[in-house]
Amino acid sequence: MRAEKSRTSSSFFSHFWSSALRAKTLTPYSETSVRTNDGEGLVRRLSLFDLVLIGIGASIGAGIFVVTGTVARDAGPGVTISFILAGASCVLNALCYAELASRFPAVVGGAYLYTYTAFNELTAFLVFAQLMLDYHIGAASIARSLASYVVNIIELIPFFKDNIPSWIGHGGEEIFGAISFNILAPILLALLTIILCRGVGESSLLNSVMTTLKVVIVIFVIIVGAFEVDVSNWSPFAPKGFKSILTGATVVFFAYVGFDAVANSAEESKRPQRDLPLGIMGSLLVCIALYIGVCLVITGMVPYQFLGEDAPLAEAFSAKGLKYVSVLISIGAVAGLTTTLLVGLYVQSRLYLGLGRDGLLPSIFAKVHQTRHTPVHSQVWVGIVACVLAGLFNVTVLSHILSVGSLTGYSIVSACVVTLRLKDRTASQVSTRWMSNWGEGVVCLIIIACCGFAAGLFYRFSASYILLIVAVVIAIFAAAALHFRQVYTDPPSFSCPGVPIVPAVCIFFNMFLFAQLHYEAWVRFVVLSIVTVGIYAFYGQYHANPISSNETIVYHRAPAEEAE
Repeated sequence: MRAEKSRTSSSFFSHFWSSALRAKTLTPYSETSVRTNDGEGLVRRLSLFDLVLIGIGASIGAGIFVVTGTVARDAGPGVTISFILAGASCVLNALCYAELASRFPAVVGGAYLYTYTAFNELTAFLVFAQLMLDYHIGAASIARSLASYVVNIIELIPFFKDNIPSWIGHGGEEIFGAISFNILAPILLALLTIILCRGVGESSLLNSVMTTLKVVIVIFVIIVGAFEVDVSNWSPFAPKGFKSILTGATVVFFAYVGFDAVANSAEESKRPQRDLPLGIMGSLLVCIALYIGVCLVITGMVPYQFLGEDAPLAEAFSAKGLKYVSVLISIGAVAGLTTTLLVGLYVQSRLYLGLGRDGLLPSIFAKVHQTRHTPVHSQVWVGIVACVLAGLFNVTVLSHILSVGSLTGYSIVSACVVTLRLKDRTASQVSTRWMSNWGEGVVCLIIIACCGFAAGLFYRFSASYILLIVAVVIAIFAAAALHFRQVYTDPPSFSCPGVPIVPAVCIFFNMFLFAQLHYEAWVRFVVLSIVTVGIYAFYGQYHANPISSNETIVYHRAPAEEAE
């Protein structure tokens, strides 16, 4: 009996590791093929302009009207440099995303798909879980903010002023420190879910209209505010020194998060290999320009120490007697939050679609509506989860554990760029070395990540600069080993420049930021990872079928495209 149990246990772990370590092998991309399910696939109707608007829609939300001012209270006018530094870091991350998006342009999945191909099944499932929790909590938080802004606009009508109960849109009184009822947020989520279920054309149209509206409002705010700037308010430029500017960069980094949504639109892009890299980089550069413009205006209009915390941009214009601009800012915030929420729900459903196809989740998530060509079941599930979180919980408490998934995903994507380019891809190809090229490359990437996290901890807790320098030096040696001891192949399409140095810098800085997160975020990372491994052990390993994702059939074009 004991021997039989031992064999059963050994068989379980043997199957677990063989499944966990297998990777996906995608067939070469062609303009006429894509993997689908049940004979029906997603529709390729997104143009380059649509992709750029998706990226902007995901990134530019209420943050441009709030984060710029709150960070400026610490960094002063130097907040502009904070946004430039964070933007430069995101550009490097975006270059890595752009290469992989053009390398695997035919199927959905984003960071999950890249990890599955470059590393293994279990790591990909872990990346999905971390990203998905970020998306779920973020959607609930954004929905609550959107509901609050909508109520504020409605209350501009005298009849509704102070007559709308708090539980309608602002959130009712807290119960047990976490539960707070909100009625409007789930209603708004339900409406957006219906639009997304109807088809990518309808949702893309709404995103285009709302994103264009908010960009026009932001540009108008910058132009009007430029005439109210007093250059004396820009002196001193960095009142609290460079450290406050660097700390500000770690905070505003998350204001740029969203360009990865373009990569998740791969299967619905008309010309993915050309348009995905352009969409990722184009949307990010537009966001950087808008953030810098707002920073210069807001710190030039009002001395940084007098900026408000809740609505600094609106308060700055009100202080100058331009209340009509404050109303426009509220409208822009509603438009910004709507598009951010819309794109967030869209991305979540496509990720669930990818895992449903691969068998890591039940097959119902893989089903695509035969006429709408949208993953209706995945979209409805995402909407239900967001409605429950937004309607019942005070998401401010949950916000402390946000951003873990984004930083994890960005780091893994950067590592994927390096490992997929390594000439010695498999561990079996060992020549005179004690370790394969691929294995040595992975070890170097892990060392860089650990050094980035250690440097972040040393910086956060004001440890000796010697320790910080040691961490940086070790990371430099690891990056040098990647550069001089490895041979890299050229990707078939868009190429991230400076490989492996650029991806190494991305990993180091992302882990540096990871160390700045609240300790609750670290606990969330560990606990969710353990739960994810458990789900994989008892479900995923037995149902996953990465080979089935390589089926090749003709994809569906939009009617207008067919006419061409």
